[in-house]
Amino acid sequence: MGTSSSRSSGYPGARNGRRRAGNSSAAPAALGRGHNNGASLPVPAPHSVAPPAALGASATVHTGPGAFSVDSSGPMNVFRVNVPDSVLPGEEFQVYAGNRLVRVVCPPGVSSGTNIQITVPGEPTITRMGAMPQMIQNNSGSAAPVEMPAALREQQNIPEPDGEMSGLPPDSPGTHRDIDGTYTVIVPSNVNVGQTFTVTVDGQQLMVTCPENAGPGMQVRINPPPRPAGDRGPERATRMDRPPETQQTPKPPVEPANQMFEVIVPQGVRPGQPFALMAGGQRVLVTCPFTASAGQRIRFQLPVFANGANKLDGASRVRLSYDKDGWTRTIRVTDMKFQWVRMDDKGDVAFNDRFDMKTSAYVRKLDFVAGVDERMRGGNLSLVPATEAEVNSCVVSANGTELVSYADIANAQTLKFEEKTKWFQDTCQLLCLQWSQGHMQINIRRGALLDDSLVSIMSLSRTDLRKLWRFEFIGEKGIDAGGLAREWYHLVTQELFNPDNGLWKSSSANQMCMDINPTSEVSHPDDHLVYFRFLGRVMGKAMFDRQLVSGHMVQHLYKHLLGWPLTFEDLEMVDEDFYNNLKQLPTIDDVSMLCLDFTSTEDALGEMREIELVQGGADIEVTNENVPEYIECCLKYKLLGRIKPQLTELLLGFYDVIPEQLLTVFDFQEIELLMCGLPEIDIDDWKANTEYSGEYNGIGGRHKVCKWFWEVVSEEFDQELKARLLQFVTGTSGVPARGFSVLQGNDGSIRTFTIHGIHLEMSLFPRAHTCFNRIDLPLYESKKDLKDKLQIALTMAATGFDIE
Repeated sequence: MGTSSSRSSGYPGARNGRRRAGNSSAAPAALGRGHNNGASLPVPAPHSVAPPAALGASATVHTGPGAFSVDSSGPMNVFRVNVPDSVLPGEEFQVYAGNRLVRVVCPPGVSSGTNIQITVPGEPTITRMGAMPQMIQNNSGSAAPVEMPAALREQQNIPEPDGEMSGLPPDSPGTHRDIDGTYTVIVPSNVNVGQTFTVTVDGQQLMVTCPENAGPGMQVRINPPPRPAGDRGPERATRMDRPPETQQTPKPPVEPANQMFEVIVPQGVRPGQPFALMAGGQRVLVTCPFTASAGQRIRFQLPVFANGANKLDGASRVRLSYDKDGWTRTIRVTDMKFQWVRMDDKGDVAFNDRFDMKTSAYVRKLDFVAGVDERMRGGNLSLVPATEAEVNSCVVSANGTELVSYADIANAQTLKFEEKTKWFQDTCQLLCLQWSQGHMQINIRRGALLDDSLVSIMSLSRTDLRKLWRFEFIGEKGIDAGGLAREWYHLVTQELFNPDNGLWKSSSANQMCMDINPTSEVSHPDDHLVYFRFLGRVMGKAMFDRQLVSGHMVQHLYKHLLGWPLTFEDLEMVDEDFYNNLKQLPTIDDVSMLCLDFTSTEDALGEMREIELVQGGADIEVTNENVPEYIECCLKYKLLGRIKPQLTELLLGFYDVIPEQLLTVFDFQEIELLMCGLPEIDIDDWKANTEYSGEYNGIGGRHKVCKWFWEVVSEEFDQELKARLLQFVTGTSGVPARGFSVLQGNDGSIRTFTIHGIHLEMSLFPRAHTCFNRIDLPLYESKKDLKDKLQIALTMAATGFDIE
């Protein structure tokens, strides 16, 4: 430990350079920052220190665009300095500490002239990150955008592949097994000599290097290792999506108390069959033991919350008990994993053998696979029946330490949005690496914003993504105290979501929302998937660091992000005409007269392409017998198949930062508000551009119920509830830049906000028609009743209230 006397009085401009803490715009770029033992200074220098040349000191300086790892874990040096004249508590001043110029915050209760002790970190070790690792080819096992439904396979007498029969992923297209046990695989079109690519063989994901005598499109022979006993292919995302090994050590989680429950097996439940029930304020999934039967009592244990944490408000109680579509997330008692189940009219767990427009639902499943470089893993994405989707209910570190327990997550699921957000942000803080473990410096040229940002972020490991980041726009003075980071997130996401870039397009159903462009490869033939992985990492890091993104996505993409069920009704918000046509098919006496097959026609920049929905779909005629399977394939194609490569990369990038388990506390409306922020809503503009119909036609805003409505919205709803009302009626929390007068419907025409009056006999709760920006508002008898019913409808919109 070394000491030196203060030289602040000899530093030119020391007095005039002082400023309020937190105002970083006036700070010289070469200044470092010291730690004041009497004040709270959370971080050391945001980048390497360059002392004046006259001092003759040497320093490592990172220049040029790119990402740099800054390790500040060296020994700390202690100095004593005098607080300059006229410096007040909370203000910063500049002093020399040895050969380094640093900034110090005057601690509370300390006056000018006082001698204080500061600690200054040693010179940081700075390492430029390597080149962006090679991405592997994902979803290589899919020969068509949609897997053939089992019922259709049976109707067509098509044998089920061995991989699917055993629960393993199918072999890659063009893969053949030879008599000697070797396999012949095809080199992908974008792979050259010496490059590696992934193939799926016998349920295993293998990395293959293209030999010297081969090239794109050619066949090569491989000899895969035997598959280990019990191996069922790639691990689930929930098992591999763990925090980095080096973590900030969180406080040990409080062990939840286990409570014993005793229940009677419902009638009709057979041994080995699951059933759902409410226990301790939670919906749980219990499997009937093979030694029990209907009518018998069985026991199980479940973690419960202490200190009354399970006491729910009115809205939360409705959330647990009311489900329009019957789908609800439960905790599976056997392994404590979250799983979606659907309850029938009797309250029993229901299962579908075939697709049903009213009851079927699907959830995306993402299986991770190892990449060529540990920084860049791959994954295979598919849609599976919602009952097969599962996710762990705790977050575990690489060394097996439980960082977030089931009790933590289940308790957070019952909180209000503001409290959920705080819990999520506090939990992310636990996963964030401490400054002493290193941070990342991101240098960007403003004129090459996307290129520099992409190369920088894509060169990082998953551990680096959870470090603190500091940004610098090259050639501009300024130290990142938060403002530069906010600007960077805004500029990058604004540019990526810009339809002119060809990666995203405005939704045909809602011009305020962005949808993935299925033909993004046309605009970016070489790197369109890299941009989606990059955006996923940026979106995840923005949530991790409490930043916002400048783009609202279509609703079903938020559901994919959360792993929420997708139903036939979600198709209406993607393509209303297509939705209505499919809806009519089951009512047609002879569907074969329409001359349909299992294909879809896509418009790729004016070029019409025919896409087979399933393998051999062009040869499969649509008949009354296979109409359910045809609608199922169309649904899967529209909501996933046509954008599977892009969505795979977006999700992979997002989960590089955020553990999926933490997202289970939010619904798809809340995640939009968390990512995009609460909008600034001009109530006067909203009210002035509202139309009235139904029972309110003619009287309009003068009707007492309409007056109550606007009084509740403007005076009693906070910013969150106003945003939820906007989501409820229009499908998004985004507000048009030119105000509510240009609010658009799903056909692209102007459809202003409409309040439609209905009788209470038609509905007790308000209903929304997002295609027309219309809310059906019953004729309530009191303002209190209106507020209560409206608030419940808005809070529960994601879990079951009527949205058409």
